[in-house]
Amino acid sequence: MQQGPRVAIIGLDCAAPSLLFDQLAGEVPNLQKIFADGMYGDLASITPPITVPAWACAMTGKTPGQLGIYGFRNRKDTSYDGLAVATSLSVKEPTVWDKLGENGKRSLLIGVPPGYPPPKAFPGWRVACFLTPPSAERWAFPQELETEIADELGGLGQYIFDIPNFRQQGPDFVMDQIFKMTERRFQVARRLIKSKPWDFFMMVEMGLDRLHHCFWQYYDPRHPLYEPGNKYETAFHDYYRFLDREIGSLLEVLPDDVITIAMSDHGARPMMGGLCFNDWLIREGYLVLKEPITGVTPIATAPIDWGRTTAWGDGGYYGRLFLNVKGREPMGIVEPSEYETVRNEMIAKLEALPGPDGLPMGTTIHKPQDVYTEVVGVAPDLIVYFGDLDWRSVGSIGNPSLYTFENDTGTDGANHDRTAFFSMMNLPGQPLGRFDGMNLVDVGPTILKLYDIEAPEGVVGRSFL
Repeated sequence: MQQGPRVAIIGLDCAAPSLLFDQLAGEVPNLQKIFADGMYGDLASITPPITVPAWACAMTGKTPGQLGIYGFRNRKDTSYDGLAVATSLSVKEPTVWDKLGENGKRSLLIGVPPGYPPPKAFPGWRVACFLTPPSAERWAFPQELETEIADELGGLGQYIFDIPNFRQQGPDFVMDQIFKMTERRFQVARRLIKSKPWDFFMMVEMGLDRLHHCFWQYYDPRHPLYEPGNKYETAFHDYYRFLDREIGSLLEVLPDDVITIAMSDHGARPMMGGLCFNDWLIREGYLVLKEPITGVTPIATAPIDWGRTTAWGDGGYYGRLFLNVKGREPMGIVEPSEYETVRNEMIAKLEALPGPDGLPMGTTIHKPQDVYTEVVGVAPDLIVYFGDLDWRSVGSIGNPSLYTFENDTGTDGANHDRTAFFSMMNLPGQPLGRFDGMNLVDVGPTILKLYDIEAPEGVVGRSFL
């Protein structure tokens, strides 16, 4: 028999509160029920608002600086070897389920990033996340769980972790896969909720993230590529209605006394285009090549003259700028005594950078030391939001213009945004209605408080109950 509270989290990667609370409110009655029967509001995401590390920050109560995870990819050291993908092994700080396990509580996790590779030991059951490669030999703990999931779906290959190369697959294929991926994840969730004696349940659905990135330009008249009456104009409405029905079916199998949370890790917004970060650095003399290139070239394979290079950047939803510091990088040339001077010089130039219309882009820039209580690992020297996240950072060089409306990784119509959402119902005595002041890093400590468990040492987040 279960002792104490039980909490269930329905995580929606990339869900924007403006869509849920305003534009599509009438189309998501089950989510609206959670809003109406409890507390809800905006949830300030982390800097930067990226899936990995956002979910890890939520479930540890710590910042990217404390975790040493600054994005989906991170520098593993101060060499020039490029960036490595973050995995479940990258999270060294205690999570909600670690603390629950120490107190004899069992957790059931489905698709919570970063969740691959699966753990060798776990206080409960865990199904890996979207990082799982098609070639993975193991993707669940315990491994027998894979057999149960295959039995539920009619085969081992039926569970969909993600849509490989989704930006390059074409809208018809991606739309079909988004629906199948979501349907099967919720089907598995319903089965395991009923078959496992869990104390804490959490799932994260990636369908919204893939929908936003691939179809925002078809839905939003503000997007520069929007065309009225296009074939996919109702894609957002169709998927949101479908997703909400799946959420409703999940709510039906949850016990009546479960404290139910629906939340996202960051929001979404239309992407107006991309700025070719390294081409700009070359133009300004900060990045120097050994020889000319012909055609568009990834920065990882570019013939960089490190002995004359001051800085280089990386692509993604935000720009990561790295300085080539003497004594830190193998061929660094920026004197440590000049480090702040160079950073401030680059901030001033990037903030003044105009868009293709000649007007200032409104770029905003953060120094990691200004936004994190501590900075571990190899952080970017500057975190750059081109156009304040209206534009993405394009890392390749040799582009015909500094500005592009063609993403260097494939079709992408949306960028991430700072604001996520949080809603919770079924906690006796909880605040009702709209609630302000919630931060993503507060979620983990809040969950632990529900179980009367003290948050780990060093957490930045605080319970908002």
